[in-house]
Amino acid sequence: MKKILLLGTGGTIASEPHNTGLSPELSPEQLLSFVPGISSRCRVESRSLFSVDSTNMTPIHWVRIAEAVRDAYDDFDGFVISHGTDTMAYTAAALSYMIKGSVKPVILTGAQKPIGYDSTDSKINLSDAFVCACADGMCGVNIVFNGRVILGTRARKTHSKSYAAFQSINYPCIATVQDGVLTQYIKPESTPVPEFNTELDTKVGLIKMTPGFDPEQLEFLLSRKDAVIIESFGVGGIPSYGDDRLLDVIIDGIKAGKVIIMTTQVQNEGSDLAVYNVGHRLRGWRNVLEAYDMTTEAAFAKIMYILGKTKDPDEISRLFYEPVAHDILYRCGD
Repeated sequence: MKKILLLGTGGTIASEPHNTGLSPELSPEQLLSFVPGISSRCRVESRSLFSVDSTNMTPIHWVRIAEAVRDAYDDFDGFVISHGTDTMAYTAAALSYMIKGSVKPVILTGAQKPIGYDSTDSKINLSDAFVCACADGMCGVNIVFNGRVILGTRARKTHSKSYAAFQSINYPCIATVQDGVLTQYIKPESTPVPEFNTELDTKVGLIKMTPGFDPEQLEFLLSRKDAVIIESFGVGGIPSYGDDRLLDVIIDGIKAGKVIIMTTQVQNEGSDLAVYNVGHRLRGWRNVLEAYDMTTEAAFAKIMYILGKTKDPDEISRLFYEPVAHDILYRCGD
């Protein structure tokens, strides 16, 4: 019988109702008491790392989760992390880089309704997470939610209330779970020995283009960050409103050693700066990267991970376009 570690971090799944709203209070042991059948599938130990609404999750919390998995890695066959849904996709992406190539499954799950409610998705999601954590052939960081198994680098919360809260973006779900049975379609990547990385450069910003965008917003962000992700329109580009102020701000940032990552606000199919002149103007600039089919969540976490390792522009580019856990289909030079 496999040995699985449940790491509690809070979230809706562990919340109790109060006059001021839901607040995460239940321990991992209390969560397990609602799903007694798990004990017949595997041996379980549990630890509470912290108990936060995932709106309050930060990269510091990511580091604590990664360190907890690293420190217990040799003693367990798999890991389940109970987590709030609002930032679960960011955490899953970050852990995909911080626990790179894990041959053991690291499964994140949560719920849209607290586990103590009569009508809740908590119990089935938690049970399904343990099905995946115990499965032979399952590896790497994944989200298990509403019967879907989604790569940590490809997940996004697309519904704020529905049980089908997460979708896999620009990549298929790798498996499904129904009635306690796992059907796996794609095997995640793994290496014999995982690479743990907990050094992150958290000075990464994200900004969204809007019609009539004021370049001073980007200029301010670049003055405070080492890298900025720009969510542009359509397949990507930099608008020009009768002048090149925005392009000049970007060029000045590049010359100052800042990293610019271009992506799109559109959820599916990704960016392609080569299509329109508004995008073509950015191609070829050193320190300008393009996310292509990557999710914003993955690009955000990946550049933190990369800048924690190096500040060399060529190495930053190489690492960004090097696929990790199927995070990007585009290959530089294709």
